[in-house]
Amino acid sequence: MIVMDRSALDRQGGLGCASLCLHCREMSQRLFLRRFLVSVVSRKPSQDRWPPLTYRVLQTPQCSPGGLAVTPNSDRTIYTTRISLMTVNIQDGHDFQDQLVNSETPVVVDFHTQWCGRCKILGPRLEKMVAKQHRKVLMAKVDIDDHTDLTTEYEVLAVPTVLAMKNGDVVDKFVGIKDEDRLEACLKKLMG
Repeated sequence: MIVMDRSALDRQGGLGCASLCLHCREMSQRLFLRRFLVSVVSRKPSQDRWPPLTYRVLQTPQCSPGGLAVTPNSDRTIYTTRISLMTVNIQDGHDFQDQLVNSETPVVVDFHTQWCGRCKILGPRLEKMVAKQHRKVLMAKVDIDDHTDLTTEYEVLAVPTVLAMKNGDVVDKFVGIKDEDRLEACLKKLMG
């Protein structure tokens, strides 16, 4: 972030940043990326993945020393997965009951928090493992700060805690980060 002195702000009329302010550039790039991603997400996906995106569309122009915008001209294809479509964020106890307990599909429930570093590591691992099951298993995320009633009901004493549920019953449970072999064993137990 660029820190400007009082005289620089006065020269600009007292408000805003310089025209080439790093902060403003970053904010505009983030806004552009959000708008682009919304337009991509609204497209209808193919069977296994989203349509390919070209790297040139995602690349933001880079400024050269002379102030000219330079856009790379090499095309690279980026594929995005549909992992987020298989993950449900639980909103309340009623939602938990409807989507998980009454589900005929086996469910992996990740009890987590936003401030937990281990949760941020385990969450994506679980999502990838569940995505490999091709909709035979669903995944749900429960923020324990928002749903203390569910943490009490399912005896969640630490985060991350993962429950494997089938037909409303807890089949398996573990606490903490586990390696991929343990995650696969939990999924096999759930599907078996």
